[in-house]
Amino acid sequence: MTPKSFFSHLECPKCGQTYDPDQPHQLCRCGSPLLARYDLVKAAAALSRHELARREPTLWRYRELLPVRDEANIVTLGEGMTPILPLATLGERLGLRQLFVKDEGILPTGTFKARGAAVGVSRAKELGIDVLAMPTNGNAGGAWALYAARAGIEAYIVMPEGAPDITKVEVAAAGAHLHLVRGLISDAGKIVGRAVARHKWYDASTLKEPYRIEGKKTMGLEIAEQFGWEVPDVILYPTGGGVGIIGIYKALRELQELGWIGEKLPRLVAVQASGCAPIVKAWEEKKKESAFWEQSSTVAFGINVPKALGDFLVLEAVYETGGCTVAVDDEEILHAQRQLAAVEGVYLCPEGAATFAAVKKLSAQKWIHPDDKVLLLNTGAGLKYPDSFRIDAPVLDPDEEIWPS
Repeated sequence: MTPKSFFSHLECPKCGQTYDPDQPHQLCRCGSPLLARYDLVKAAAALSRHELARREPTLWRYRELLPVRDEANIVTLGEGMTPILPLATLGERLGLRQLFVKDEGILPTGTFKARGAAVGVSRAKELGIDVLAMPTNGNAGGAWALYAARAGIEAYIVMPEGAPDITKVEVAAAGAHLHLVRGLISDAGKIVGRAVARHKWYDASTLKEPYRIEGKKTMGLEIAEQFGWEVPDVILYPTGGGVGIIGIYKALRELQELGWIGEKLPRLVAVQASGCAPIVKAWEEKKKESAFWEQSSTVAFGINVPKALGDFLVLEAVYETGGCTVAVDDEEILHAQRQLAAVEGVYLCPEGAATFAAVKKLSAQKWIHPDDKVLLLNTGAGLKYPDSFRIDAPVLDPDEEIWPS
């Protein structure tokens, strides 16, 4: 029998207003993102961890906890169940006995954005959406364009002209309408906002539709399952729009309600670049929301988000788990990226490498303890960022000897 989704309604986390789940919705009337809610009592009665273990190794193994009602509407490229790899050598150098990375770079489209696109596009298809639009720093646009193509949905994508070329190629190859803007993702967002209002397109901007977060949530479900339902002590996440860390926190809370994990939650760490660290600044000032970060800039392009719509949800996740925030310099990010590749053989994207740079800081500060089980999230493949490495290799003549005899 096909597993049933226990998706029940949409809810505003700020004002508590609820919405019909079977109609297209964007933001709450109060301006807050909406969150998908489930009948977890019925889900717990219908699904067991033992049953889950027998399912296919994709994020759709969690069908009961995802919002797509009819499996005919699932748009998939085989996403999910990315590996958790030990970083034993670098962990030993830092005095950490249990350091791991979850590598999202092997997903379709080469980043964790495939998770949000898979569930978001599937739900858009189920709701009868035929045109969507979104601003992006690159990777989300590539993922949504490709999944939209598979679903037969027309996509309009706007990204900064400085976005990585590979992501521009992805969007163009998918047949989406690609537009570049002289500015940041916030400027792209303004263009999309005007177009959505004029043409009545579906706004797939970060957290302006409720279902991207449900795809990202599956990272948290997988982490718990892969660690045998004993969650790590610390999870570090590169944070721009913040959907990933919000999704992981949401997943862990749902697992608690299901009775699948205990009271302990990982301490969640939001990692940002020092050239764009609005959430770090808000946390340091003990605020619940962040202010717009002027003149933002970082080599970790995916986390160059001057003001996240869901910043209050990111900060809630950090506060409620006893976590923290960390800002790292571009030089630290690039050094961490090279170190991870050269020592552990894992070629992380700059955003993922930022989490290792943050671990080094938190370990030195004794915030992370030697026996803590620490998990880094790598959000994309390093190969999507060829410009982050400078190659200085000698060019040889065909008869030239490389090594003297």
